[in-house]
Amino acid sequence: MANPRDKSSLDRLAGLSYLNPAAPEPWASFVEQIERVRPHLGELERWIETLKHPKRALIVDVPIERDDGTVAHYEGYRVQHSLSRGPGKGGVRFHPDVTLNEVMALAGWMTIKNAAVGLPFGGAKGGIRVDPASVSKGELQRITRRYTSEIGIVIGPDKDIPAPDVGTNAMTMAVMMDTFSMNRGGTATGVVTGKPIALGGSLGRQEATGRGVYITAREAGRHLQLPIEGARVVVQGFGNVGGIGARLFHEAGARVIAIADHTATLVNEAGIDIPAALEHTAAHGGLAGFAGAAPIDIEDFWRLQCEFLVPAALEGQLTVDRAAGVRARVVVEGANGPTTPAADDVLRERGILVVPDVLANAGGVTVSYFEWVQDFSSFFWTEDEINDRLERIMVGAFGAIWKIAEEKRVSLRTAAFIIACHRVLEARAERGLYP
Repeated sequence: MANPRDKSSLDRLAGLSYLNPAAPEPWASFVEQIERVRPHLGELERWIETLKHPKRALIVDVPIERDDGTVAHYEGYRVQHSLSRGPGKGGVRFHPDVTLNEVMALAGWMTIKNAAVGLPFGGAKGGIRVDPASVSKGELQRITRRYTSEIGIVIGPDKDIPAPDVGTNAMTMAVMMDTFSMNRGGTATGVVTGKPIALGGSLGRQEATGRGVYITAREAGRHLQLPIEGARVVVQGFGNVGGIGARLFHEAGARVIAIADHTATLVNEAGIDIPAALEHTAAHGGLAGFAGAAPIDIEDFWRLQCEFLVPAALEGQLTVDRAAGVRARVVVEGANGPTTPAADDVLRERGILVVPDVLANAGGVTVSYFEWVQDFSSFFWTEDEINDRLERIMVGAFGAIWKIAEEKRVSLRTAAFIIACHRVLEARAERGLYP
């Protein structure tokens, strides 16, 4: 069995500063996005380096005893990019390709995302380099508990609040909450969000990210006079974000013509039966074998003619080469960092509107904020109340970002970064430096 620590970040980073803008993706993409905002910061420019230096990066060893009695070591991370506006907030990712570089970038995007929609949080992110499918249920629980214990020194309801991400779910959060609570000696429901309802989770949380993607796509269509009804939609990623987003598009009368996940890439120009595809995925663990659409090459997938293209898988999917072939009117980023800065430029030059991740997928963290508030007050809202509040925040944020983009003649991404960076750096400047 291969040692999961063979690709140690400590070894990879020897002699290479992880703060170097020339470092590998995706941190380099985040730094470049920050640099593009520099001309718009005015007096706050003196604080811009704050955004290019994570406040805290923790690497932890996660040893467990496997079911066969052997001891395995996994590498885990928790990065707090900024705490200027409030406690850190961001998910925990379990994936075999997780790296410190990736987690830093994701934490940075969380800082921007939270500020762009006006949430009182800083940005954070965590992860473990592990394939959840390669370990048993008991081993995964032990990994989660040990990881939570190791990062327990930096998380807490008023310090840093994890949530689910790729490879994790509500049950992961239940185990994290229980572990933190046992170590503290009292139940702390607010230490994580995305929990099961029975443990203080919020109604509407599971659908929130996909719902936010749909809301921002609808608002983009409204500004472009491009109605959702009858629109062709292509969705990469068919999990909690892409699958729910696809369902909402389908329910609104759109024609979802192509879907993709890690098992299959499928197309049906007449429109895919999304509820049937979701049932198939739930039953079989992926889209492979779904009879309601035909296989298509992944590169041809990106070139399909459509009104809305939704990359909702992992970062770095829309490269320059793929962007040159995109035939969508609007790209709505359901994933974090799916478009490289160079590809972003190609899309803009070709007149393709990009609704950036820091706005499009902010629905999840917005309802996580609602969950955190409800846990503190021990007063819970109805699902209709949750969805109404989410709608108001997402529509308001979209409108503000659209206005800045028009006024300054910049992309929606740069406009979102302008708003967010002003909020974060103003808080940094007002707080000053200690000591």
